Amino acid sequence: MKSINPFTGAIIKEYKEMSEAEIKEAIAKTQKAFLKWRKTDFQTRARLMKNAAEILRKNAENYGKLITEEMGKIYRESVAEVNKCAWVCDYYAENAEKFLSDEIIETDASKSFVSFQPLGIVLAIMPWNFPFWQVFRFAAPALMAGNVGILKHASNVPGCALAIEDIFRKAGFPENVFKSFLIKSDKINFVIENPLVKAATLTGSTEAGKAVAEKAGKLLKKTVLELGGSDAYIILKDADLEKTVDICITSKLINSGQSCIAAKRFIVVEEIKEKFESLLLQKMAVQKSGNPMNDDTNIGPLARKDLRDELHRQVVQSIEQGAVCLLGGQIPDTDGNFYPATVLTNVTENMPAYSEELFGPVAVIIPAKDEKDAIRIANDSVFGLGAAIFTSDIEKGERLAAEEIEAGCCFVNDFVRSDPRLPFGGVKSSGYGRELSHYGIKEFVNIKTVYIK
Repeated sequence: MKSINPFTGAIIKEYKEMSEAEIKEAIAKTQKAFLKWRKTDFQTRARLMKNAAEILRKNAENYGKLITEEMGKIYRESVAEVNKCAWVCDYYAENAEKFLSDEIIETDASKSFVSFQPLGIVLAIMPWNFPFWQVFRFAAPALMAGNVGILKHASNVPGCALAIEDIFRKAGFPENVFKSFLIKSDKINFVIENPLVKAATLTGSTEAGKAVAEKAGKLLKKTVLELGGSDAYIILKDADLEKTVDICITSKLINSGQSCIAAKRFIVVEEIKEKFESLLLQKMAVQKSGNPMNDDTNIGPLARKDLRDELHRQVVQSIEQGAVCLLGGQIPDTDGNFYPATVLTNVTENMPAYSEELFGPVAVIIPAKDEKDAIRIANDSVFGLGAAIFTSDIEKGERLAAEEIEAGCCFVNDFVRSDPRLPFGGVKSSGYGRELSHYGIKEFVNIKTVYIK
């Protein structure tokens, strides 16, 4: 396994992949750790999780540099990601005991209540695009609930995987409560098949989610899947366009567009399409690509060359089928896996830019006849992760967000993002189950009824 810098193309480090015998032995050790960890009181768990948060904050710049070197994220965004991980650690350290306290239910019993007990080993299959955050938003609630974690991280960020394991070790968590397995995707089934592994969570592509769900389902093991997205940003005729365009570009270019909840489809009512298009083009044109370590860089390299090539295929095919390219659309003749800020307009339903997830700095404009048509287009997708609505009529925006949009979350006059206090996840081909908030910590527990006569 190799860690390759997507900006320079240089090999950072090579790692030896675990054998099946090593995997089996490591799982057995993790199970032994679970039998003790599950008996640890919440106060101890919370103290250790607070330690992890402190380590993250004190070393945010170093961990941020590691993220940038391995997958190309803009450095300032990498540092912000690490600090967000500290936030989620603090959040569950402070709230897990309350979330998992016994729930008294009045019945004809002398006493009846619901208890929340850990399941055991949970396998986490995590992506490269937020290599710290995706892991910690799983690990903080899972460990605070008394579970133990096995991480199968993306193959291009092994350094991040080992760094996260080291953070938990330095924080004082017992050995093997959290382990990073350096394995490739072809060994995931071997891990799931182990009877000591009780559940799995995956953040990644829809196809990867289907494969894990199929394998786990045959073995009756719980899964949570956070999969792809093609987030619709609906711009209605009464939106404040200056503010809206700024928010849209911020969302579009987070992590250079490599985010499942980045703005993917700008659905604009025809009455304001020309003005929105002009403003978006003007502001996208000045976005600077370059060294992700530089303060003035807005777009870094994409994480891998094959990902850039796939993005370009989607752009080219959309143009061939009638989309109009207003900006970008050409692979630059430079080193690094760069793709330019690109704007496609007049996108229609027969094009990849309409129906597929575009993972990069490509803005897609889809015209809508009116509000009703915009809602139809937004829901005309196999995905249902996030969405946003821009309007000056807050009451209408709230109603449309709550009642009309088919997505796991919908923001009004702001860009979609995750927050430890709010549940996060999708519907349709964007997966099922929820992470974060009190809903997330209850995904991997036995919700047990206790009845005493």
